[in-house]
Amino acid sequence: MSEPDPYLLGYHRGEQERLERQAEELALESAWLFDEIGVRDGWRVVEIGCGPRGCLGLLSQRVGATGRVVGVELSQEQAGRAQRFVADNHLTNVEVLHADARSTGLPDGTFDLATARLVLVNVPQPEQIVAEMVRLVRPGGVVALHEADSTAQRCYPPHPAQTRLLEVLNTYAEMNGIDRSIGLRVPRMLGESGLAEVRVNPLIHAYPPAHARRMLVLEFVENARQRILDKDLIGEVELNDLMAALRLHLEDPGTLVVSSLFIQAWGRIPSR
Repeated sequence: MSEPDPYLLGYHRGEQERLERQAEELALESAWLFDEIGVRDGWRVVEIGCGPRGCLGLLSQRVGATGRVVGVELSQEQAGRAQRFVADNHLTNVEVLHADARSTGLPDGTFDLATARLVLVNVPQPEQIVAEMVRLVRPGGVVALHEADSTAQRCYPPHPAQTRLLEVLNTYAEMNGIDRSIGLRVPRMLGESGLAEVRVNPLIHAYPPAHARRMLVLEFVENARQRILDKDLIGEVELNDLMAALRLHLEDPGTLVVSSLFIQAWGRIPSR
């Protein structure tokens, strides 16, 4: 049985702040992807699931005054935050729509690029989102995804608290039709959607002491806390104890913290 709101991590303040921070943390690798694709002046780009910031600023710079960027966001609060970000930064070539990624209402084949970053890993029925992205792009245009195999998060020495918390998070995701390892499937999904010249760039990181992303597992669990508790997947006392134990382990500078496996994959809509 799915939650009324399908996004795995919810929309409370902590998740909003994490997403805004994530936009800065992932900016360099997203910039690399857009440069590799060849995004340039005059392009029309749609970012699906842009959240409160996403890649809107990066894309705005690349398409220039003659281009257009459209951000699509399901959460009304996040769409509002993105609209404020656009206004505050005078991104006059960017528009943010409060709309469903599976049915945006935008016209067929009007974009040079449709892109999404770490969206499919948090929602059910990701194939519907990919199909909508393909619909929006013109022949010869590009669909690009940046996704994760979030089940690959590890630390060394391993800690039973992390093992248990990831087990709970993965179980909750599976109950709601969410594939936290979807990054591995993305290249095949693009090929099966009819895209040609599909390319793949894998990324993995070791987060040093004091790096904000060392605590991502704890942030994910905290953001999904009430949903997990409501499903009786774990008791609150045990959850708190596990999170405290894992925090101590991750704060130890001798602990190696390794990220998810990230997959950037992109391909072209065949010219007719």
